[in-house]
Amino acid sequence: IVCAVKGIENGTYAFPIDIIEQTLGAHTKSKVVVLSGPSFASEVAEKQPTAVSIACRDPETNRQTQALFHSSYFRVYTTDDPIGLEVAGALKNVIALASGAAAGLGFQQNARAALLARGLAEIARIGAAMGANPITFMGLGGVGDLFLTCTSEKSRNYTVGYRLGRGESLEEVLKTLGSVAEGVSTSKAAYDLCEKLKVDSPIVHVVYSVLYGGATVSSGLQLLLNREMKAESK
Repeated sequence: IVCAVKGIENGTYAFPIDIIEQTLGAHTKSKVVVLSGPSFASEVAEKQPTAVSIACRDPETNRQTQALFHSSYFRVYTTDDPIGLEVAGALKNVIALASGAAAGLGFQQNARAALLARGLAEIARIGAAMGANPITFMGLGGVGDLFLTCTSEKSRNYTVGYRLGRGESLEEVLKTLGSVAEGVSTSKAAYDLCEKLKVDSPIVHVVYSVLYGGATVSSGLQLLLNREMKAESK
């Protein structure tokens, strides 16, 4: 079973791989493969060069899946960290909402690069609290997917954030989007998960506050800029 779905279930904090294993039973425990990375489906369909990561607890299943999907235009790398890929794949959509909102407000490249870098640090902290391998966040399923989702107008989550930054309401945006932006629902689950894990996650908190707490985009981003001084490693 190959899982390419990204998100966190509200209320349970379960990731897609958890739901698959719970639904299909213990015999699938080491056989579910997570596929993630910077890969817009439209470009894959056009056979544009693409590279992704896959992760499975069973090394042989990992190797078989790699051989099955690998091609001249679709390069597949293996890792043994499905948790890291799941965390990165879900949370990059939340950071993309913030990145799009910053662009919608007119923030330029410096601010957006800072959001991406601090967003990656935030994702890595959450992943570490869940037992993920830190190296995963430096790879295709981490910084690779984050960069694509936070900078491209093809990204649904970036687009939602951008339109919110331009002053549209969330209801207006979702009504006319024509597709699903996973980051909207993931933001609530991510916020609750960070509270449970007691992980410092200011960007997740700001996105949640804008979507569900009545905060404005401008006040939320200003809150990030006005945080206390600290070491970059924290």
